[in-house]
Amino acid sequence: MAIATFGAGCFWGVGYFFKQLDGVTNTCCGYMGGDDARSSYEEVKSGDTGHAEVVQVEYDEKRISFEQVLAVFWQNHNPTTLNQQGGDIGTQYRSTIFFHTKAQKEIAEESKLSLARSGKWGERQIVTEIVPALKFNRAEEYHQNYLEKNELPSCHISY
Repeated sequence: MAIATFGAGCFWGVGYFFKQLDGVTNTCCGYMGGDDARSSYEEVKSGDTGHAEVVQVEYDEKRISFEQVLAVFWQNHNPTTLNQQGGDIGTQYRSTIFFHTKAQKEIAEESKLSLARSGKWGERQIVTEIVPALKFNRAEEYHQNYLEKNELPSCHISY
């Protein structure tokens, strides 16, 4: 199994989209990229810890590639809005790819460049960070599979 970690706004919807993929064996909501001494939801949502809300995706590389997982990341958020996705505003909602391997880094960078060249976002700059994975702090249990537990529709916004 391989691991990929993405920040793309509220982790509830982000996790939901990845769970739909054939070959994804698990998703987990959490926090990465900030002060690990302060990583509760209440602390992270303050915007003062430096963490991003992230989803850690476990996937079977024999069934789905990192490129395919990455495509879902790009399709389900707006990578041109700095520290914001829809009504969620703050550094904790930033667009981020936390890479776990050199190959993930290279693929992510090429994918970001390709998306920028595609013209999909016009003149807007893609602000997605591509940074090394740090300590993953699992979010509180009530955040895991939140949409399914609460029978809520996905919060997909078409971009």
